[in-house]
Amino acid sequence: MSAQLTIEHLPEAPDATVSIRETFQIDVDGTAVAFSLRTPHVPVIDPGYRFDPGTTMAILAGFADNRRVIVQGRHGTGKSTHVEQVAARLNWPLVRLNLDSHISRIDLIGKDAIVLRDGKQVTEYREGILPWSYQHPVALVFDEYDAGRPDVMFVIQRVLEAQGRLTILDQNKVLVPHKSFRLFATANTIGLGDATGLYHGTQQLNQAQLDRWNIVARLDYLAEEEEVDVVLSKVPSMSDEEGRRIILQMVRTAEQTRTGFQAGDVSTLMSPRTVISWADNFRIFGDLDYAFATAFLNRCDEAERPIVAEYYQRATGRSLDLAASGPWKRMDGA
Repeated sequence: MSAQLTIEHLPEAPDATVSIRETFQIDVDGTAVAFSLRTPHVPVIDPGYRFDPGTTMAILAGFADNRRVIVQGRHGTGKSTHVEQVAARLNWPLVRLNLDSHISRIDLIGKDAIVLRDGKQVTEYREGILPWSYQHPVALVFDEYDAGRPDVMFVIQRVLEAQGRLTILDQNKVLVPHKSFRLFATANTIGLGDATGLYHGTQQLNQAQLDRWNIVARLDYLAEEEEVDVVLSKVPSMSDEEGRRIILQMVRTAEQTRTGFQAGDVSTLMSPRTVISWADNFRIFGDLDYAFATAFLNRCDEAERPIVAEYYQRATGRSLDLAASGPWKRMDGA
C-alpha cells in the first residue's frame, strides 16, 4: 500500500509522534513529531544504525521546530546518514543533494527545456530540485555544503530564513515554503577553510550565510566499543568471539591513525568507513595484512607507510611486510 502513496497524500504537518527513547535508543524522555504514512521518498531504515545523542537531538529540533541545522565533522562519521536515519524513523520524505562543483544555479532553480508534445517540440520551464522541495513536506539535505560554488550558495541563502520566500525570476513567481519543508546541511569544515589539506575543494563560506543556520552540530568518531558494534553490524560474518577480537584490533589501528593525524605525524587517517572496508576485504581475501593494505595502506604517502605499519603493529601485534604485493591465502573459489 505504501508504494502507491506519494508526497501529495501526506498531511500539511506531521500527524503522529514517536518515543525518542525507544526509536533512537538514547536516554531522553519525550516524543518527536512524525508522519503516520510512509512514501517512497522516505529513506530506508538501517536497523543497526547507532545514533549520537547530541546530534540526534539537534536534528530532531530541526524537524520539530523548523530550525536550519548544519552537521559538521570529519569524513566517515556518518553525518548525512545520521540525518537520513532520523528522517527514516519519522517517515519524513528526504532528498539529498551533493553540492559538487558541477551543481549550478539553474540545477537548483530550474531551466527551460525542449520537450515533445503532440508531436511538436515546445519549450517549457522545468522546476529545479530547490523549488520542488520548497513546496512539499520534504527534508532537503545539502551534502558537502562547504564545497558549493559561490553563485549556488547565494541561491541557498534565500531559503535559510525559516519563513523566507523563494523568488523565481525566470517565472515571475514568489514561492512560500511548505509548512513541513525542512533544510539541513553537512560539511567537513565549518566554513573557515581547510588548513590540513585533507578536504581539497572546500572553501571559506560567507559568514553572513553561516549566521543564518540556527543549529550547528558537531559529529565526531564513535567511542571504541560503539565503533566495533557498527562495523560488526555491517560485517555480521565476523560476529563470533574471534571476529570481534579482530574488529577491535582494526578499530584500535584506526584510532592510532587519527591520533597521529592530529599530532601531524601522518596526513591520512582511517574513518569508520575505511574500517568497514578493511573488514569486508578480510572477509574476501582471508588475510588481515593484505586486507589492510588494500583498504588503507596503499593510499598512504610512501614516506608515511612505516609509521602506519607501526600503528598496525601496536594494535594487532603483527609485523606488516611493506614489500608484499598479494594475499597470503587464496580467496574462496580461487
